[in-house]
Amino acid sequence: MQTVSTLDPLRSAVAQLRERGPVALVPTMGALHAGHLTLVRKARERVGQQGAVVVSIFVNPLQFGANEDLDAYPKVLERDSELLLAEGVDLLWAPVVEAMYPQGFATSIAVSGVSNGLCGASRPGHFDGVATVVCKLFNQVRPDMALFGEKDWQQLAVIRRMATDLDLAFPAAGQIFGVPTVREADGLAMSSRNAYLDAEQRARAVALPLAMKDAIAAIESGKPIAPTLAGLEAELLAGGFHQIDYAQLCDAASLAPLDTPIPGPMRLLVAARIGPARLIDNMAVTP
Repeated sequence: MQTVSTLDPLRSAVAQLRERGPVALVPTMGALHAGHLTLVRKARERVGQQGAVVVSIFVNPLQFGANEDLDAYPKVLERDSELLLAEGVDLLWAPVVEAMYPQGFATSIAVSGVSNGLCGASRPGHFDGVATVVCKLFNQVRPDMALFGEKDWQQLAVIRRMATDLDLAFPAAGQIFGVPTVREADGLAMSSRNAYLDAEQRARAVALPLAMKDAIAAIESGKPIAPTLAGLEAELLAGGFHQIDYAQLCDAASLAPLDTPIPGPMRLLVAARIGPARLIDNMAVTP
């Protein structure tokens, strides 16, 4: 596995890999866990042994707010590199901040609509940072496809909208693939931020997927949405969470909030805080 941290060597390395076959990109912020490695394996399945898997690791300062955990976010590049090497990754793109945002950088991408509510409301500017850095990663690597985890459902919607609206070709919107959320044995979605939790907080965090499953069962059985979501929030607070940023039933594509079920795909999305961690999750709701 080759590792590069500046743009010219990246372009040279990708050009050589492209001679073999298609290129898949898996963008990450590092602190890799089994969910990330699942993305890597799915990327390998899509490009085959002749194609190439590129993983990027960059803790993007543009997507962190003033009072968020940029400084605390785990940075373990050596460990991450060993994991990616074991998975047969061809190229690790680990840019320094100066390579991604050189002096005088002054451009930002804003994707309205799908970015407005949910995490977009509770983390102002977050998705501008996400869209900007992902667009740069796409332009730097020019992959044939890219893979993202469905745990960040709103992020995936923002990225697909950006690719569609900007007529991106590498990758095209139809080649941006979501991979189902990978979960711990007790159902908690895998996240780098789970490492912030002590043993007691981690044990209590399972209240999140359990409360969501209870709410989905209620909605699918015909219970009214508003009191069901209120019950979900109460269950989380009783289970050890101290703040609920949002708990919403949404149209799975547009992310428009729903007061009543619709015939098409729906998604229950939740963000809640326990101890020092803000955890997000989402699950499908069957019409």
